Amino acid sequence: MNQVDDLILNFDPSSLILLNVILAIIMFGVSLDLKLDDFKRILRNPKGPIIGLIAQFLLLPAFTFGLTLLIKPAPSIALGMILVSSCPGGNISNFFTNYAKGNTALSVSMTSISTVLAIFMTPINLHLWGGLNPETAALLTKVNISFWDMLLTIFVILGIPLILGMYFATKKPKIAKKLRVPFKYASIIFFIGFVIAAFSKNLDNFLTYIKYVMYIVAVHNIVALSLGYFSAKFGKLPERDRRAITMEVGIQNSALGLILIFNFFNGLGGMALITAWWGIWHIIAGLTLGTYWSRRKIPQVTTE
Repeated sequence: MNQVDDLILNFDPSSLILLNVILAIIMFGVSLDLKLDDFKRILRNPKGPIIGLIAQFLLLPAFTFGLTLLIKPAPSIALGMILVSSCPGGNISNFFTNYAKGNTALSVSMTSISTVLAIFMTPINLHLWGGLNPETAALLTKVNISFWDMLLTIFVILGIPLILGMYFATKKPKIAKKLRVPFKYASIIFFIGFVIAAFSKNLDNFLTYIKYVMYIVAVHNIVALSLGYFSAKFGKLPERDRRAITMEVGIQNSALGLILIFNFFNGLGGMALITAWWGIWHIIAGLTLGTYWSRRKIPQVTTE
């Protein structure tokens, strides 16, 4: 299975610029819904977001590192798992939270703050946990990845669009209202089309090696969802908050992960396979869990 570590996906360097632009557009569209009041709301009622963010940025990377030691995947797959666990929540988590009768406001707040924190926490966690295992540390050394270069890249594709989107949402609400829906749908369609086009060039590799990552992603995602739910339960949060935090921790921004892989790891096969399949699997898992919860009443007693 270590052949995966030597697999480099075919990817046109000029397309990388387009992928960066697409993610920036996606983030701009998401941030059109955000205002400073969203962050002020966190300060007024911080318990839920704090528990969720601890689960997302501290517990999930730590548990992921432990999982890589337990199942011992190929180093590139292990590093891909760590990268995914270091990414912020995906914006589709807001939809799944609403569908599952969870606390959508908490979900939106967590997505907002986790996106901001990811500018720092994603490279920190990748370097910290990836550097603790000699095999994954060797991959970090091999590509000579720079913490500061990664920080700058994440700031450009996440931070700047976030600031611009929030500016329009706060100062130009009429323009933001007109842009909100078109940007959201267009950006997601562009991204899905781009990923399909990119992986069509690597279809043989994908079909050959996908069997190595399918069960790993399923187990990893179950760990993420469970960490979210039981962290919230341990914190004695209401059931609706538990569902929101579950979705936030279990639905990761795999688009950011793919961009970092092609930017800094030259499309390293194991990492790309894990991240790409995670992007597909977490939609399946989110819909499945969301459907189950949507059919169940919210328990009256939620702080036991």
